[in-house]
Amino acid sequence: MSEAPAGTVPLIYLDHNATTPTHPLVVEALLPFLGERFGNPSSIHWAGRAVKGAVEEAREAVAELAGCEPGEVVFTGSGSEADNMAVKGVASSLRKRGNHIIATRVEHPAVANSCRYLEHGGYEVTWLDVDRDGILDPTRVEEAITERTILVTAMYANNETGVLLPVAEIGEIARRHRVPFHCDAVQALGKVPLEFRATGASLMALSAHKVYGPKGVGALVIRRGTTCHPLVHGGSQERNRRAGTENVAGIVGFGQACRLARESLADETARVCRLRDRLEEGILGRVPGARVNGHRQFRLPNTSNISFEGVTADTLLMALDLAGIAVSSGSACSSGTLRHSPVLAAMGLSPQEAGGAVRFSLGLGNTDQEIDRVLTVLPEIVERVKRGGDGREA
Repeated sequence: MSEAPAGTVPLIYLDHNATTPTHPLVVEALLPFLGERFGNPSSIHWAGRAVKGAVEEAREAVAELAGCEPGEVVFTGSGSEADNMAVKGVASSLRKRGNHIIATRVEHPAVANSCRYLEHGGYEVTWLDVDRDGILDPTRVEEAITERTILVTAMYANNETGVLLPVAEIGEIARRHRVPFHCDAVQALGKVPLEFRATGASLMALSAHKVYGPKGVGALVIRRGTTCHPLVHGGSQERNRRAGTENVAGIVGFGQACRLARESLADETARVCRLRDRLEEGILGRVPGARVNGHRQFRLPNTSNISFEGVTADTLLMALDLAGIAVSSGSACSSGTLRHSPVLAAMGLSPQEAGGAVRFSLGLGNTDQEIDRVLTVLPEIVERVKRGGDGREA
């Protein structure tokens, strides 16, 4: 639990799917590369050599956590850039073969909006529905593939509900039809065991700031033999895949974050899952009309998306913020908009159900004491909001 200034409430952060605090050991690892180890890794002199090795060590660490080969890891400026590169890069490279893309209706905006961008350029996108639990039936992928299909894209874990899609089955279908498969695994990395090969994916997007690494760095894993045009043109960095001088400090921090995540994955998964279940059961038992959105079993261990009857999420979020509790109404990339979540709409929730949905996402530092406080104040806040107030104490 973070300490607030004197006279204010204690601060509780339950929005780890939006971003995570940078781990102190990650900060320690990257700091030298903001100072004395300043060289450009493309330089052949001593200053470049002093940092080139660190970049490659980080590449190995990311590969170990993602279950791929180091040579398949291409560093990017973010997970969104990795998604854009995968979707637009494959579409561009295979345009002579076809113009048909298959995507799910619950994709992150980085994927969904890349597909919509391509639709304006003459590509056709088949948007696949999910069921009420947020699960995609893999047979829908098989039925949608045509001789013009050049890409299937489906996320590993949904950022709003935490629901895990059947990516291995989707990957196998895509492989049989010789269609590249892109998997957005930004939310899965460091939260569940990840094995790039086992997904059958041709490309996989990752991000550092979701695993206690720095913001402004991500990666796209590209399976050997996969054709994908660069999104950024210029120099020959990243084996001609992504031009631009590398963000060395960010990459080093990403590598350190992946090492730490790999060491603690099993224990931390069990710990946050226990806290998540305790929070969820407490809310359902104390707040009438509350319901969980998404499959209760096939989801990330840290995520719970709950609809509160008779309230709007924005009002509830502001009231919780006044109580020092940080949560989200969905994707941080679309916060501040009045449009209801397309993910929850795709799952068949009514506008009222979707409009009252709040995402709780747990992580390092969350404690039983924090869960106790949330369960103490949340029911009272919900009741005050239902009565038309702003959730403040009378």
